[in-house]
Amino acid sequence: MFCWRGRQQKGKGSPDNHLKFITHNLFKSFLANILSIFAFMPRVVAIDYGKKRTGLAVTDPLKIIATALTTVEGKDVLKFLKEYTAKEEVEAFVLGMPKTLNNEDSENAVHVKAFAENLKKEFPSIPLHFADERFTSSIAKQTMIDGGMKKKDRQVKSNVDKISATLILQTFLESVR
Repeated sequence: MFCWRGRQQKGKGSPDNHLKFITHNLFKSFLANILSIFAFMPRVVAIDYGKKRTGLAVTDPLKIIATALTTVEGKDVLKFLKEYTAKEEVEAFVLGMPKTLNNEDSENAVHVKAFAENLKKEFPSIPLHFADERFTSSIAKQTMIDGGMKKKDRQVKSNVDKISATLILQTFLESVR
């Protein structure tokens, strides 16, 4: 608003504040639209399966970065994935396959293959990829040390499983680029 002398008043109803309000609302609307687009972009989920604990990692909507999701008990993985896929669209699963140094299946591979069959039955429309998980646990442990994680936190095995799943997923993402 203008005062009787013709100078602009600064206040709640001034043109400057009105312009700021419109600009702010346009930006908020634009940002909401962008975020809603990303919300519908499917993600890739990596699984570091174990009978006791299973580490899970997920991509960002653009499938650029792998991020640790959580660790769940081995018996609860399918239940967790059902709940997760109900909330988030999943494009594919990447399952870490344990191998020996000779590139043969390790002892735990039998359990991972059985889990893979259950996963395929539960989610027939979601593709399943396998990834070599050799050395992911030792790399995860070294990553925790290099990242300055306290010894007490490094001893929590679920942290190793989450980081291992993240390594499996990041390696997979790099291989498909």
